Amino acid sequence: MYGSSAAAQKAKRRTHSRPEISDEQKQEIKEATAASTIRALGFDLKKAEVPKLLRDNDKTGHGLMEFEAFARTMSEKLLERDPLEDLQRAFRLFDDDHTGKISLRNLRRVAKEIGDRLEDDELQAMIDEFDLDQDGEISEQEFYAIMRDDV
Repeated sequence: MYGSSAAAQKAKRRTHSRPEISDEQKQEIKEATAASTIRALGFDLKKAEVPKLLRDNDKTGHGLMEFEAFARTMSEKLLERDPLEDLQRAFRLFDDDHTGKISLRNLRRVAKEIGDRLEDDELQAMIDEFDLDQDGEISEQEFYAIMRDDV
């Protein structure tokens, strides 16, 4: 047989020590994970707010936050949120040219960004359905009506 067995090679690899990351690097990973989770929920926290949130809710002293504390904190933040502010932010995501309207070009860009392969006639049909003032674009008020299902 040539060389050592596969099992022996595997055992040898396991005993080989790996470099450890520092406590500071571990904390950076925890903060980055918390920050990305919070952003995924739609919150824009400043960089300094994440470590403070973890410290304020760390019951073990290990820089960790229990899930229940995280869920409670995020629920409170969700309840504090202004729905109109969320709608304004969503509108601005469409209105990248700052015209105060969502045009076919704006809608096409957003559809492309999220991976929808809709044809222009389909996108225009969406606009036509909700364009209450018949100007060929969706105004901010029309957008709010769509989002509130008031149309």
